[in-house]
Amino acid sequence: MFEKQEKNQKRQYKRSGLAFSVLGAIVAVFIVTTVFQWQGISVNVNTEPPTAQADEMNLGQNQEEVTQAVNETSQAVVGISNIQDTAQGAKKAGTGSGVIYKKDGDQAFVATNHHVIENASALEVVLSDGTKVEAELKGSDPLTDLAVLQIDSEHVQKVAELGKANDVEVGQTAIAIGNPLGMEFAGSVTKGIVSGLDRNIPVDINGDSQPDWQTEVLQTDAAINPGNSGGALINLQGEVIGINSMKIAKEQVEGIGFAIPMDVAKPVINDLENNGKVERPYMGVSLQDLTQIPNPVLQRELGLPNDVTEGVLIQGVEKGSPADQAALERYDVITAIDGKEVESLISLRQYLYNQAKNGDTAELEVYRDGEPITVQITLTSQ
Repeated sequence: MFEKQEKNQKRQYKRSGLAFSVLGAIVAVFIVTTVFQWQGISVNVNTEPPTAQADEMNLGQNQEEVTQAVNETSQAVVGISNIQDTAQGAKKAGTGSGVIYKKDGDQAFVATNHHVIENASALEVVLSDGTKVEAELKGSDPLTDLAVLQIDSEHVQKVAELGKANDVEVGQTAIAIGNPLGMEFAGSVTKGIVSGLDRNIPVDINGDSQPDWQTEVLQTDAAINPGNSGGALINLQGEVIGINSMKIAKEQVEGIGFAIPMDVAKPVINDLENNGKVERPYMGVSLQDLTQIPNPVLQRELGLPNDVTEGVLIQGVEKGSPADQAALERYDVITAIDGKEVESLISLRQYLYNQAKNGDTAELEVYRDGEPITVQITLTSQ
């Protein structure tokens, strides 16, 4: 979701429930691809009426498929109210959407976005028929922007069917269902296509103006507006292919929205439902990208060779952590893990979270006082 940088420009992303910004000079250049649908051209001048009728028939068939898909899933899409305590009492701080994906006895489970429920003191789910029920937060994950709520299943009429990521193709119909601008427009439906797969959006989670993670999303031109966050992006079979999450908010940009694909969402949702969190390998260090440090400092203070310009600097080691037990030290510079180059904090996290497991022993290539050493570290969950 971007490779080239532009100068003197910042791009603002809006998660479609609560706004957020990716700060700093991280700017993406978007290549707009126009998709043409060619109609067959007949050389017989007498075929114009049948061609027009065929177009109408195809259009009617597509409309019928969209209607059937919406009817199949819309009852499983709910509204979510984020209620927060204030000096004047409890007040609704924001609204979003959610998807009922499971019903188990007297309980049902709802997937939504982390930013929809963030900082809530209480949560309320509004079902498709207007019934309001209290919700319990089972767990949330800022990195993937996902959360799971539990509600009483008494009034739940429909559970959404979750699709498979490998069935999603660029150009296929995509339908967004949610509650834009609050419950006043509950159950709104917009239609477009899947515009792109395997996009990566840089996200600043801790507010330090530096990206902490790259959220993997699929791109759609179906309109995703404030309040749609956590709602369903479905295909023509009514299967949920993504959890709507964000859009690009820029005057010159139109029709670029993003949803979390199901191959990313499913394992996270399962962990949140069962464990309340996503367990990821943990080192126990605070880190800084070398690219944020001036070269003279790298060479004078850390003694790094001139050709070592990428990696991460250890700023601190947590006592008793895997890093402490592996004898890593402050001001060590990590340049590779298991033979894979560490270009930045994000690349190190992506390796740890996507390829390593708790209990694994990883080999780190480290510079200490300007000299290369190898360190073995046994990863654990935090």
